[in-house]
This record gives sequence, C-alpha cells and structure tokens, in this order.
Amino acid sequence: MEVYNISTIKDVAKYTGLSIATISKYINGGNVLDENKKIIQEAIEALDYKRNEMARGLKTNKTMTIGVLLPSLENIFFTSIVSIIEGILQEKGYGTIICDFKEDKELEHTKLEFLINKHVDGIIMVSYSGEKKHIQSLIDKKIPVILLDRMIRGLDCDIVIADNLNASYQAVEELIMRKHKRIGIICGPENTYTADERRKGYIRVHEDYNVEIDEELIKNADYTVVSGYKALIDLWNMDKRPSAVLVTNYEMTIGAIMAINDLNITIPNQLSLIGFDNIQMARIVRPPLSIVEQPMKEIGETAANLMLKRLSDDYSDFPSTYRLKTKVHIKESVSTNI
Repeated sequence: MEVYNISTIKDVAKYTGLSIATISKYINGGNVLDENKKIIQEAIEALDYKRNEMARGLKTNKTMTIGVLLPSLENIFFTSIVSIIEGILQEKGYGTIICDFKEDKELEHTKLEFLINKHVDGIIMVSYSGEKKHIQSLIDKKIPVILLDRMIRGLDCDIVIADNLNASYQAVEELIMRKHKRIGIICGPENTYTADERRKGYIRVHEDYNVEIDEELIKNADYTVVSGYKALIDLWNMDKRPSAVLVTNYEMTIGAIMAINDLNITIPNQLSLIGFDNIQMARIVRPPLSIVEQPMKEIGETAANLMLKRLSDDYSDFPSTYRLKTKVHIKESVSTNI
C-alpha cells in the first residue's frame, strides 16, 4: 500500500525558518516581505503543500466556493458568461457550484436552498421567478448576491446586465434606416425582464421614427429553438408579411434560420434578418448573418470582480448596477427595402 505524506503549515514553517503566522499571512493573501514570499513559495512547491480548505473554513467561516444559479445550461449566453466567471474566481482560489433550475420557479428556490446549505460564500444568479424574499435574506446576512441578465424590481441588489432596451432599439433602427416599415420581432416570454426591455426598445424606436406598429408583428416566444422556428413561420404566414425580422436570442435565432430554410425564403431578397448573440454562427451562415452582440466577456468579468470586491467586505458602492453596451453588426443578411 502506497503511503502519502501530507505536508502541513508547520512543515512549511520549519522548511523556511519563518513563523507560522508569517506563512499563514502569505497563504491568505496578506503582505509579507518579498524575500519571504520567495522562500515560502519555494517551500510550498518543494513540500507539495496544499491548503486544507475544510479546516480553513471552520476557522474563518469561509468555504471558498461561489454558487452559480442559472435557468438553463443549454443556453450559450449563460454558459459563456459562467466560463469567464469560473476562470477569474479560480485564479483567486475560489471554486464554483453550478446549478441549473431548468426555468422552473420551484426548482429555482430548491437549488437556491441547496447552495445556501452548502455554505457558499456568495451567489451569482439569473432569477426566473423574480421572487425577492430569499435573496433579500441573504443580502441581510451579508452573503453577496450578484444578479445577472434580469433585474428584480424592488430589490436593492448588485446587478450586471446588457443594455437590452438599446440592443433592440439600435437593431431595429438599422432596419428603419434601410426603409423597412413592417419589422417583425421574436421576443422572449412576457413578464421576463430581458424580453420586456427588448420589446420596449422595439416600440420606442418605432415611435421615435414615427413608424406605425402592427401588434401582430410582435411574437412572444420562450427563448427556445422550437419557439423561434414557430414564431418565424407565424410571421411569414401573415397576410401582410414583414420585410425584416429581429430575433432576440441565440436559440430562437437558430430556430428562425431553420424555418427560413424549410420555407425556402431567400435572405435578404425576400426577408432581412438580424439575430442575437453568436458571432461565430454569424460567420458560418450564408449570407453572413447580421447580429446583436451582447458583451458576454465583459458581463462575466464584471460579475466576478464585483463578487470578489464584496467578499473583501467592500460595500462602498452597494448596490451597483452595471448596464453594459451591446453592438449591432450589420452583414449581408440585411438589405435596403425597395
């Protein structure tokens, strides 16, 4: 049987000739002399010392884990952001516990309770239910909570979101400037913050340019491929078809493209199209797809760094709202309406 020797902080102190207090200070991110940093790190590597997070947690009441709560792990927008968050937190010694509540309000509460019972040090989440009671109780206990993508009205909480209203405003504006007047939009579910904001942007730009709104051109779907497919078919089957369509998330964009292929619609001669979120997909599709790009990298970085700030007990700017700008990339899938 192979026996493993597990080094302790005492071994590191003995190896370096420094006090345990100095070693502990270095390991926990405190300031020590540069010459001491060098010999402590050398000892850690030579002895293969691993910090005992469980024991540390008992002493500091910290578990060095962050809970991440998402409505769907099938959504490329969320998973891209989480990948960035994980990388930044890992660099600072934090692990993540990722939970998918499958857009189920009851399961959202269950998974939130699960994370609380795991004694995570903070939670980064996208709320589907919009229920604020449990989140408020965490904030009251000084457990940091960062909301992504969706605000919860009446809750003072840190939030990092894309500028959803201007995302759709700018995309539709590009179409209006190219003389499109019947513009369809495929939105997310009603009473969902992101969908409501994108719908508002669509309505506001029509009002600003004095373009009449046909309510039949506004289709509420549910952020899935199937719903995007069905909504595009519904728009195409209208007596007065749209000359252009904005699809407001990645999965629905995929569904809309599938419907366009099945209906043999020629882009952009018969229909101009703007999709959402995936620049790589925009390059693959022919003709190249116009796209609204959300700042996924910036959202992930901002959320992770804000969480680290709160974990260091800096609440000087609480609650903070970061509303990050999107970009509209117009490609060959959009033409001027004649």
